[in-house]
Amino acid sequence: MGIEIAFATEKDLPQLVELLAELFTLESDFTPDPAKQLRGLLTILDEPELGRLFVVRVDGKVVGMANALITISTAEGGRALLLEDVVIHRDHRGGGLGKKLVEHVLHWAKLRGIVRVTLLADRNNQPALDFYHKLGFGDSSMAVLRKML
Repeated sequence: MGIEIAFATEKDLPQLVELLAELFTLESDFTPDPAKQLRGLLTILDEPELGRLFVVRVDGKVVGMANALITISTAEGGRALLLEDVVIHRDHRGGGLGKKLVEHVLHWAKLRGIVRVTLLADRNNQPALDFYHKLGFGDSSMAVLRKML
């Protein structure tokens, strides 16, 4: 089995939209909307200074993704990363691909001087929370609030 982790390209977009639909059916705050997801993905591809899309390919087929958005932390005095949309296709879960993907993104971030990585996970998705804790992510005292515009 050939495993590759790389930046996403435009030809990966249909698979990424499918992966996001799978992810957003698991998260209570979101509803799949392929047009919106495609618009967001294209924005990141077209403006790499905002962040990067990573994919996991198995034998050339996209089976996972992660979205790494770059911001600034005034608390830490440097670049910070918001890690979003980490998902492995249900047929490929449990084999370590998610761990490889997140570790790849963290290594990429460290090489670019990023000082903190923040992520959001559905509070009712215990397997996801356990996964991130095993990778060294800790709980935060901060509450997530949002307002749709």
